[in-house]
Amino acid sequence: MTNVKQSKARAMKMSEKAAAIMEVHFPGFPEAWLWHRKKNHGYSTIPRTLPIAMQALNEIKGHPAGHPLFCLWARSPDHPFLIIENQATFAAEAGFTGARAVDTWRRRMKVLKKYDFIATKKGSSGEFHYVLLLNPNAAVEKLRRLNLVTDDLYSRFLERLADIGGSNDIAEIRKLWDLQDAAAKEKAEAEAAAKAKAEAEGAPKPKAPKPPRKKAGATAPESKGEPS
Repeated sequence: MTNVKQSKARAMKMSEKAAAIMEVHFPGFPEAWLWHRKKNHGYSTIPRTLPIAMQALNEIKGHPAGHPLFCLWARSPDHPFLIIENQATFAAEAGFTGARAVDTWRRRMKVLKKYDFIATKKGSSGEFHYVLLLNPNAAVEKLRRLNLVTDDLYSRFLERLADIGGSNDIAEIRKLWDLQDAAAKEKAEAEAAAKAKAEAEGAPKPKAPKPPRKKAGATAPESKGEPS
């Protein structure tokens, strides 16, 4: 709660500073050219680190997915959950055209899902009918873990996080990963112990060695008496 209050106070201070400087450089600028969240319709709250997350995605070889991610956030109803009923619309907004536009968009969505920028569930429109937007800060940290983010970009990411008071996002996701790793290790050890116990209990008992068989037709040697 304290971090949230500090972030709001910081944002208010930045807004007031911007308004004061704007009045110096752009006094009386026509309001028709300006966009205000509280006055104009069609806004969406997005993470301030989204441009860096988009760049990180676009640097992955294969299918750059930065723009499709931005389109998802721009379409979000100020909430992380989306319902995609018409995939062609999202493909077009992401800049894909032609007969394979939707297929191209789907490949980009698979990249976003693979690296935990989104979570998805199937629905009437297909694999990506229900979409949950995940914290891009945590996803960029995952890319870093996988050595998919350069030192330069990661440094700028950390600096931006510190500027906006979002460094705790990294601490939280690392803590979650540590808990998951510990749980997985504990589960693996328990399964190995159970398997070893089952093998020990089910192992056949060693059989007593059988006496050697006599050859067919063999007779016992005659005992020689003592000489008289």
